[in-house]
Amino acid sequence: MWLAWLGAIAIGLSLGLLGSGGSIITVPVLVYLVGQPEKTAIAGSLAIVGAVASIGAMQNAARGRVEWRSVLWFGLPGMAGTWGGAWLSGLVEGAVQLSVFAVVMLAASVMMFRRATYEPSSGKRPVVKVVADGLAVGALTGFVGVGGGFLILPALVLLGGLGMHVAIGTSLAIIALNAFTGFLKHLQLLEAQGLALDWRILGTFILLGAAGSIAGSHFASRVPQATLRRVFAVFLVLMAAFILYESGPRAFGADA
Repeated sequence: MWLAWLGAIAIGLSLGLLGSGGSIITVPVLVYLVGQPEKTAIAGSLAIVGAVASIGAMQNAARGRVEWRSVLWFGLPGMAGTWGGAWLSGLVEGAVQLSVFAVVMLAASVMMFRRATYEPSSGKRPVVKVVADGLAVGALTGFVGVGGGFLILPALVLLGGLGMHVAIGTSLAIIALNAFTGFLKHLQLLEAQGLALDWRILGTFILLGAAGSIAGSHFASRVPQATLRRVFAVFLVLMAAFILYESGPRAFGADA
């Protein structure tokens, strides 16, 4: 189980250092290291990431590193999208969700390889487009249990004109909103399917993840972001390949 605890710390470190990536670690840790069913792990991931991200968001808000306009226009529509994505997830098998999750991981790795650093845009993105971005990221959050930070962060910087440190704090606030919304809907779905969460595991992961997040936030300005993103991108490729190998055959009706 010690590998799972290390994974919990890595979740927080990723969120604190990068403002993203926490849930991409959480789901595989809960499935493959803790041994939880896919749907239970996805619901639990949203609770863990939501709690850890909210702690990081509060830290950044205290330092003036949260842009509340983006939280309003990106985060609130994202909550609606998350609810819809979570509802849709109840119509498919857990193996399908994990396979889609792996594809999302590959997309995230490509984005991190292509842009290890981000340069802010010169103007503000129109509100309508920000709302559409929020809905799309929220739907993804609800369906596969990712916080969406790897999509939110570049959107905030490249399209929203935010500096990296403010974008990280803002991303964490939006992740927390989306994750908690998705968790509430997934909790209803689990009850309907006769599944239950292990609150002891969730509590331990939240505590360890919070410690990792605090440490990551402290060192964020001292660690080369470009190097971190490239290393994390390699990890995503390897993990996505493993998940597709494990879940792909079941998702498409073949023998595992």
